[in-house]
Amino acid sequence: MSRIDTVNAVPAQGLNVVQASDVSAAELTLRADAVVIGSGAGGAVAAYELARKGLDVLILEAGPYVPSTEFSEDFNDSLERLYQDHGGQTNKEGDLLLLQGRCVGGSTVVNGCVSFRTPDFILEEWGEKFGLTNISPEAMRPWFERVEEHLSIKENGEHEIAMHSRLVRDGARKLGWSVKPFKRNIRECALTGHCLSGCKTDRKQSMLVTYLPWAMAHGARLHSDTRVTRILENGGRAVGVKAEVVGHDGIKVADMHVDADIVVLAAGAVQSPLLLQSSGLANRSGQVGKNFACHPSMYVAAKYPHEVYPWRGALLGVYVDEFLTPEKGGFILEAGGLGAVEMCLLNEPGSGKPFLQFMEEARYKSGIVTLIHDHNVGEIRWDNGRKVVDYKVADSDFPSMLAALKASAEIHFAAGAEKVFVPSVEKLEINSVDEIDTVLAKLENKPQRLRLVSYHPQGTLRMGADPANSVVAPHGETHDVKGLYVTDASLLPTSIIVNPQVTVYALASYISSEILKRT
Repeated sequence: MSRIDTVNAVPAQGLNVVQASDVSAAELTLRADAVVIGSGAGGAVAAYELARKGLDVLILEAGPYVPSTEFSEDFNDSLERLYQDHGGQTNKEGDLLLLQGRCVGGSTVVNGCVSFRTPDFILEEWGEKFGLTNISPEAMRPWFERVEEHLSIKENGEHEIAMHSRLVRDGARKLGWSVKPFKRNIRECALTGHCLSGCKTDRKQSMLVTYLPWAMAHGARLHSDTRVTRILENGGRAVGVKAEVVGHDGIKVADMHVDADIVVLAAGAVQSPLLLQSSGLANRSGQVGKNFACHPSMYVAAKYPHEVYPWRGALLGVYVDEFLTPEKGGFILEAGGLGAVEMCLLNEPGSGKPFLQFMEEARYKSGIVTLIHDHNVGEIRWDNGRKVVDYKVADSDFPSMLAALKASAEIHFAAGAEKVFVPSVEKLEINSVDEIDTVLAKLENKPQRLRLVSYHPQGTLRMGADPANSVVAPHGETHDVKGLYVTDASLLPTSIIVNPQVTVYALASYISSEILKRT
């Protein structure tokens, strides 16, 4: 029987991951047909698609392996164990928190399950401006359908729309605005609301419980705690990687050398360009690390006259797409539940008695997450050995942020809210519809003024037909280095407004098919 027809048994619980604690040798030399850097949305899908066709695949993940049985549903603990920089990754100014998963399964383990296809007008723009006619809406449809079937993506049922989401839906409907249930990659949601801490019940169809075990069933190997330090190239072709195996105490356990005919880079839109810069590769265009976008988000909370308990039920129920297209504003609003700890991070609760009152009223609060179509004005780079995320909201994007804030406040008041909390460093509250414009007029686009969070870094290894202004060719291979492919969100030529996980899944599936054609 050939390897392509062989499917291995996988454990009923957990995965057979080689961790730092399993390594005793000081040096490891490995061989694979394809080495995949990163085990998140782009890496896991590529690993599965290549392994199921008979390639010997090795997956290297810098983060730890944390099985779902060890998820604590404690957000503070989860930030420490499952997120990049222990949840403290920020931009240069320190006023934008960049949340990325750093564990086996990547950000798919800690995201909110939201599953949007790339909007058609975005794909059409990519075709017109970047020559990506190969990924038109029609061409991408079968790839979207493939991953949606694999990941059980379906629309929320009414029981999955919690009180906090019903309030947003009611407010939007009263204003006559378009509001829809989310589609999510989840099976029989347990309605615990702990998505950002990992899904202890394995209902979330993250890479940890789908594509990674599927890839390993087809023979793929997975090493965690393994940080790739350099991609190796010879004669204009990728030939493998160098890496370090690092224990959970931060001490290096071993050096690793991997020989491979194919290198798939899927470390994320922050880490992937940094690795290419360290490797001195694929930057003839000077675009590696440039064009960073991230959907800078705000959590707009409001107090209601009745109990809401925003931490109960499905985390994300509905979204408002009334302003999705650029001509209508270029933003979406997502009804989002949060726990009391997260609420304090994203609003100004004061101290002393004001803080106690804020916490006593936590059960009366609901919130809306804003996502804007930001322009690709940021840059990821090294500075004296330090990672730098050089990004601030462009002045041209600030009106969109204000419009999203205003629309969120209008929805809250239409739904019956008593007051709205502005997510600013200065304590600002809006007590009626009539005050919205006056209060928001106090905001300026300056560092340290707004409380911003990003969940969707993208765009730093832009895909395009022209090697002069892009890093990656339309079929996913870098223009400069043969055999080096990219399958993560760094590919995206522009911000896509919506949550990008399904876009990455679909592009990784498509690019994997292109790799197989060329192998």
